Amino acid sequence: MNNIHRPDDLIRSTEARRLLGVSTVKMTQLIKDGAFTVYEDLLDRRVKLISRAEVEALKVRSVKAA
Repeated sequence: MNNIHRPDDLIRSTEARRLLGVSTVKMTQLIKDGAFTVYEDLLDRRVKLISRAEVEALKVRSVKAA
């Protein structure tokens, strides 16, 4: 997990999952596959943070592919 140059638009992976409309299993797979740069929450290492811009970009690509 990369904490250098953290974007300002970080959201929790649960929020990213909601925005994408995918299951927990699918979100976990996207993270494992490297679909997003994942950052640690500095206060809670269990929380994964993802750039909202990356989530929105994937959402747009998914719509175009459909």
